[in-house]
Amino acid sequence: MPKEEAKIIVTANGPYRVVGSVPLAQQVITPNRAGESWEWTQGRSFAAGPEYELCRCGHSRNKPFCDGTHLKIGFDGTETASRRPVARQSEVLTGPSLVLEDAENLCAFARFCDPGGKIWALLERSEEPSTRDLVIREAQHCPSGRLVLHERSSKAGFEPELPPSIGLVEDPALGCSGPLWVRGGVRIESADGKAYERRNRVTLCRCGASANMPFCNGSHASVRFDDGLARDP
Repeated sequence: MPKEEAKIIVTANGPYRVVGSVPLAQQVITPNRAGESWEWTQGRSFAAGPEYELCRCGHSRNKPFCDGTHLKIGFDGTETASRRPVARQSEVLTGPSLVLEDAENLCAFARFCDPGGKIWALLERSEEPSTRDLVIREAQHCPSGRLVLHERSSKAGFEPELPPSIGLVEDPALGCSGPLWVRGGVRIESADGKAYERRNRVTLCRCGASANMPFCNGSHASVRFDDGLARDP
């Protein structure tokens, strides 16, 4: 029997239903000595079967999994995100040899775009080899795919190789938990049955506060969302 396609179904005012045996693990934003977001470190892995449901309202007592609390609190998870391709939602910024597409509405506030001077300023100096390397690194570490980079001349893109998987973002520097980091082109299907654009990097809201459902818009930082998993053994 063929393996079912990996996909995430956004249920109406309910959880994310994950099918296709998608691996699930914590992904921790790890700072450098200057306290800037610098590396992703994998944390605890979770036993996840062929199908499971992840909390979307932010209030489950069994995080990251759904326990039905969305029904008790009357969670409104109405999807409000644009269905347009992200390239059409993005501002295009051109440097000496690199082009950056920036879809600000998808920002997950992971701050990998900050080290060494923000990526937008670094882009203007990307003819310098070390600066170019930093621009590429910062764009590739962006979990939401807000920042997409390609060569100005050849149009070749700079996408990291990511296996189909889901990361539970933890942000110790801010003292909060972040979104679901969906990687490797996992299909994301709306409650109406239509698929969003398939992308290598996407972040889905799991605090219940995003104004761009189902995608993260950084609201977890302002509400100080805490999934409690960082304290678990």
